[in-house]
Amino acid sequence: MKIVSSLKTIKNRHRACRIIRRRGRTYIINKTNPRFKARQG
Repeated sequence: MKIVSSLKTIKNRHRACRIIRRRGRTYIINKTNPRFKARQG
């Protein structure tokens, strides 16, 4: 999982990327291609 300051650039890399907020943190998850997982902050 990558830790990035801006998730917007990672969201644009793949169509299946979803932004999810859990416990105050923002995540990108991708069911079809898990290598795009990222967390902000």
